[in-house]
Amino acid sequence: MLRRFEGEADLAELFRVVEESVEHLRPWMPWVAEHGVEKTREYLARQQAQWESGEEYNYAIVLDGAIVGSLGLAPCGDAPEAGREIGYWLHPGATGRGLMTRAVRALVEEAFRLPGVEYVEVAHDVTNLASGGVPARLGFSVHRRRSVEPMAPGETGEEQVWRLTCGEARGR
Repeated sequence: MLRRFEGEADLAELFRVVEESVEHLRPWMPWVAEHGVEKTREYLARQQAQWESGEEYNYAIVLDGAIVGSLGLAPCGDAPEAGREIGYWLHPGATGRGLMTRAVRALVEEAFRLPGVEYVEVAHDVTNLASGGVPARLGFSVHRRRSVEPMAPGETGEEQVWRLTCGEARGR
């Protein structure tokens, strides 16, 4: 199940899930280096305003009543009116079950319900093969590779960007 974060009500659980996932996430998620209770509180506090402004939509991924990860939908940097980018992570104990694939599929459907959205992208470091498996399974096409500043220890500085257009999504 996907649901909006509930601010302070989710603080202890989200902090714990990230804490348990730090080693799993550290190679790919630069924010993990600053992980802590206050950073988690700040993240949750931003969610309400971002949601209401339409700037960004972040969801808790919930399995059997417990948060096991997160995914978000944000404007693409190069075309914020037409494109949205999905980012995601899971607790290592929740991987390998197709949860993220189902969650991203649901978020893609929501993205295409937003006015003016023509495409959805997923970007990941070229060596993060697990992250690349999700868009591949969902029918995204490799759109391009781009150079980026490595921000996390496992990043190479090259990202693969996958894209799915509204027309492609309807044709599935």
